[in-house]
Amino acid sequence: MHAKPTLLSAAIAGFTGVALGAFGAHGLKHVLSEKMLTVWQTAVQYHLVHSVVLLALAVSLLLLPSGTSKTWLQRSATLMVVGLLLFSGSLYAMALTGIRPLGMITPIGGVSWLIGWGLMAVAALKLPDSKQA
Repeated sequence: MHAKPTLLSAAIAGFTGVALGAFGAHGLKHVLSEKMLTVWQTAVQYHLVHSVVLLALAVSLLLLPSGTSKTWLQRSATLMVVGLLLFSGSLYAMALTGIRPLGMITPIGGVSWLIGWGLMAVAALKLPDSKQA
């Protein structure tokens, strides 16, 4: 993902994370069981954290010149979005429907995030060393 779609993804993810958090706290408080409300809150927590990660990636993609590091950050951004959709999305769906097998999708989202974080580390290692004045 390039800077523009990454920034747009960060904005959408942040917006929906706040909206779904508020919906869970106010609209689902008396609808979901305590256990499913905890599942919802976990989805929101990871959703919002990775929204900020997407924002940081978008800024990095805007500031870095073209090169190897930028390519790895673009791949990282893609996997962060995939992870957000699969991890948080499956937890939201499970909490709302009570269909427990949806939880089998959640680890795939978690692995996507882990790979995304790993790709970010690769990008960092490929950056040139800065010279201190």
